[in-house]
Amino acid sequence: MAECKAAVVTKFNSPLEVWSVPIPEMATGGALAKVEAATLCGTDAHRWQGHLTEGGGVDLPFIEPTTTPFVPGHETCSRLAETRGQLFDLMNQPLKVGDRVIASYPHCGHCYYCTVTRQTTLCAKNLSFGHSAPNALLGGCAEYHYYPPGGSFIRVPDEVSSPLAASAACALRTVMHGYEQLGALASHESVLILGCGPLGLYSLAVAKDLGARRTLVIGAPQARLKVAQEWGADAVLNLDETPQLKDRRQWVLDHTGGRGADVTFQCANSRALPESLQMTRPGGRLINIGVSGGPALEFDPMMFFKQVRINSVVMAEARHFYQAIDFLATRRRDFKFDQLLSGTYSLDKTGDALKAMAEYREVKPVVMPAAA
Repeated sequence: MAECKAAVVTKFNSPLEVWSVPIPEMATGGALAKVEAATLCGTDAHRWQGHLTEGGGVDLPFIEPTTTPFVPGHETCSRLAETRGQLFDLMNQPLKVGDRVIASYPHCGHCYYCTVTRQTTLCAKNLSFGHSAPNALLGGCAEYHYYPPGGSFIRVPDEVSSPLAASAACALRTVMHGYEQLGALASHESVLILGCGPLGLYSLAVAKDLGARRTLVIGAPQARLKVAQEWGADAVLNLDETPQLKDRRQWVLDHTGGRGADVTFQCANSRALPESLQMTRPGGRLINIGVSGGPALEFDPMMFFKQVRINSVVMAEARHFYQAIDFLATRRRDFKFDQLLSGTYSLDKTGDALKAMAEYREVKPVVMPAAA
């Protein structure tokens, strides 16, 4: 049986190993693709650190707990190498070997969430990438990626690089899902973004594109805030230099006429949710994207009298992948998207990339499996 190289997490928070793993037997409707770029985000770092070992059950049937060993990487741009049967992209155009693609997660297609509510990310058989056993070959930090039937392919246009396309396969598509849940953004509304990693930066870009009156960003380190400023943030606040919540909240009030933000995107981590609620104006809207696990949160119950509408976002539907790629292709003159990409790593250095991401030394590291 043919094999390929894959970076494997064998123990949480420890160096990775490069294994030779067998190429899975393809099912009808499946595809094998050569990985061109895999970008890493906070979720990959959390999985490597062992922070996301819970899930399943009645509340989270669509989340499979992370166990070792696994191949990391759920943001992947690949070039089709072999298909089983004729495949089509999301626009119903035939695909062929050599096409560059990103792909949404497979789901069953016939459960309550797939057919009635049309929330395929909540399907109990949702097959997300980046945390499966090595022999499944469902992670981007490998020479090849297997795509089982049930997902959707989105073709990558020539004007979008493979590393940027990979970043669209998680960070930007999740942001697109968040803005869909938000609904219309009025021209008089302010947008506050907590966190200036890939989720926060892409949330900023979309807010600017939609015409938000004022955009505010709170985060760290300074290198990420610099990107936010260059992408047009009206004001930024360094979290490292403003450790007290009361000072951060006052900063938001000072920039929003004393009310708080009309719209808040929580793109940092779960612990920032109570803070986000305090910084959102009465009657405002809060989109919660950043999730990091950890102990239970405590809320001031009086905060719920503010009538803030809270939406949480998990993963994304196929249309959000398409919207993300389209945004990168059509707004590339408005935003220097390449500023989001930071260090480039070969496959055997994937562990270094995960460690750098966990320590906030990278914005969006890129693993290039074909690199020497």
